Amino acid sequence: MDFKDKIGFIYTWRHFGHNDPLTFEDIKAAGASGIVTALHHIPTGDVWQEDEILKRKNEIEKAGLTWEVVESLPVHENIKKKKNNYKQLIENYKISLINLAKCGVKRVCYNFMPVLDWSRTNLEIRAEDGSIISGFETHVFAAFDLFILKRKGAESDYSEETLKKAEEYFSKIDDAEKKRLLDTILLGLPGSLEAYTLDEFRKALDEYKEINEAALLDNLKEFLKETVPVAEENGILLAVHPDDPPRPLLGLPRVVSSCDNLLEIVNSVDSPSNGITLCTGSLGSGVHNNVTEIASRLARRVNFVHLRNVIVDKEGNFLENHHLEGSVDMYNVVKILLLEQKRRLEEGLENYRMPMRPDHGKMTHFDKEIEKLRNKRFYPGYSYIGRLKGLSELQGLEVGIKYSL
Repeated sequence: MDFKDKIGFIYTWRHFGHNDPLTFEDIKAAGASGIVTALHHIPTGDVWQEDEILKRKNEIEKAGLTWEVVESLPVHENIKKKKNNYKQLIENYKISLINLAKCGVKRVCYNFMPVLDWSRTNLEIRAEDGSIISGFETHVFAAFDLFILKRKGAESDYSEETLKKAEEYFSKIDDAEKKRLLDTILLGLPGSLEAYTLDEFRKALDEYKEINEAALLDNLKEFLKETVPVAEENGILLAVHPDDPPRPLLGLPRVVSSCDNLLEIVNSVDSPSNGITLCTGSLGSGVHNNVTEIASRLARRVNFVHLRNVIVDKEGNFLENHHLEGSVDMYNVVKILLLEQKRRLEEGLENYRMPMRPDHGKMTHFDKEIEKLRNKRFYPGYSYIGRLKGLSELQGLEVGIKYSL
């Protein structure tokens, strides 16, 4: 059999459990064979018990799908801060990894972003084609930081031009728009539509006052030194997700934001189990990042792939876009990843194929109808039609590249 028939992404789809508007049958119809999900009902830091893992796994397999990736097994804030019961929380994490392996679920995506999982300033931007997308504007985020959060010393984090734009913007918006901005920035983790209150958020930020980038990176390395050997022993592939967006926010350190960051992380514990999630959208929203170069330099450590595109400008403002259109050179990124799969296949590696999911699709009016029909809301970015379109485009791109190699 020709290598072209063997390599290729494992097509996966993120599902948020019983709160998701989509059924597994919907996902199969979209062209995916694997599920990316988590036990969203288990509090962060608690052990994932085998019976709970198997319950979800059996639901997935009953529908004729496979549970390919855990996204996410969340890292507790105390681990990131190296405070209080962080050692016990790391032990709990290791037990959860062992239990996942016993149940045959062996890829785990996680992130190390303090406080906020991701950040946007608008989740309901009307695109030219009439669909709904999300975006980030630096001066709008600054307005939140300066005039709603009122963080001490925030002015020093922004240029004079951004400060001026932020003040002008804030002077023109009404209370409803201020409330929308607050709710958008404080939105909860994917899989939950619950958010921080402003007071809770201020307290969470205060916990990081004495933690700079070097300290946070050291805490991540300690976490990896404890967990990677357990993962390797149990055949689990870990995949750290980049910061979104990849820059410091609100005085919080960010340490998974660049090619150098990723190289330092994977080299801190040299193991195939210590890998990355190549998220083209998160990395691509940083003007300092060349996603094609990152894909090339980190290919050997890519354990999971998120493919999406953004349009980003020199000020760091960005809009999400169609999967094949934007600032990310999707053709060459996909080509690099397919060639890496070929290398792994030729070397006889077992896990040579990479799970990939189409990340963040546009929201259409058909998706709004699905919400009404199912009486459940899509988490921002996780519509059906937009992701279905993205998966189809990416499948076509993959086929074209494979047969040109």
